[in-house]
Amino acid sequence: MAHPRLSESKESVLAAIRESASNTLVMVFGPTGVGKTTLCARIKQILIQEMAEHLATDRGTIPVVHIDVVSPESGNFNWRDHFRRMLCQIEEPLVNYKRLPAGEGNYHAGCPSPLSKLWAGAEYRYAVEQALRFRQPAAVLIDEAQHFAKVRSGRRLLDQLDVIKSIADRTRTIHVLFGTYDLLAFRNLNGQLSRRSIDIHFERYRAEAAGDRRIFANVLRSFERQLPFPEPPDLVKDWEYIYERTLGCVGVLKDWLMRALPAVLRAGTTTFGRKDLEPYALSVSQCDRMLSETLEGELQLQETKESRSRLRLRLGLSDDTESSASVTQESFNLISSSRGPRRPPRHPGQRRPVRDRIGTAQALMGSGLNV
Repeated sequence: MAHPRLSESKESVLAAIRESASNTLVMVFGPTGVGKTTLCARIKQILIQEMAEHLATDRGTIPVVHIDVVSPESGNFNWRDHFRRMLCQIEEPLVNYKRLPAGEGNYHAGCPSPLSKLWAGAEYRYAVEQALRFRQPAAVLIDEAQHFAKVRSGRRLLDQLDVIKSIADRTRTIHVLFGTYDLLAFRNLNGQLSRRSIDIHFERYRAEAAGDRRIFANVLRSFERQLPFPEPPDLVKDWEYIYERTLGCVGVLKDWLMRALPAVLRAGTTTFGRKDLEPYALSVSQCDRMLSETLEGELQLQETKESRSRLRLRLGLSDDTESSASVTQESFNLISSSRGPRRPPRHPGQRRPVRDRIGTAQALMGSGLNV
């Protein structure tokens, strides 16, 4: 179901694919359940539709490569398995019989033995590069890309992303990585990656924003119209409770409805409401954990005045805060001048200019008599 956040992210990703350099890395961040997998599927559908005419004349072209990154069992990401899955995804023939040609990784020049797993991994990588180079997809869409960060302590995260960057360079193919805020670990690892990467934030709806509240209510109305009940449900009246258990993520809401709907249909009820949703809602502890991760990720993507000021100072530019402070000082001076001239400050020990007492009491005090 299309909604504004999904549509905005879709247009941003499509613009990055169409208008960026052919070796660009696009990173799409968002909280869990916001709809990144739906966005990925929609991008794939659009790219296939756009290349329909070309596919009719060139059957060897693949419009888009779409793969889900599998979480490793051993806790360390396996590139050999990833490349093999990608070859199977694009239906590359003879996957189990791939070989490196002469001059590509000659094992006599210090490379591993042809019988080792490292050699087999190199063969799969070379096969992926060749497939992307000759099949010419518009983009490689990688879902659940945060699993790339699952590496042992001895291997740097930069090495992981360098593999993707190298493949994008050699094949001249844009790679789009969809992932949770754990993917932020790859953000700005070095200057070269920062220059060649595009960040797209797929945000949730925020209850503190009036516009987001209205959109979330409209999303609920859209779901109401899709529910197969004789009596139209009224979920909008309980929008606060629904928002509380979804954190403003439409994907979480969709999964919640899909869990509750079969049981309600089996019961034969004529409508759908909060009492039907409550048994299938995420617990408070689950929502609290998800919210903590979401807020932490949103904070990392937020640009503050302090960070911008620090950047300008390091570049040798004037600080915006200083200019605003000077304007404030000028305004203060203008106000002070309108009040008349200021008296000069007194030095330590100097008396204030006050009138001394005179008369009989002062004369008696000077003579030493008690008054």
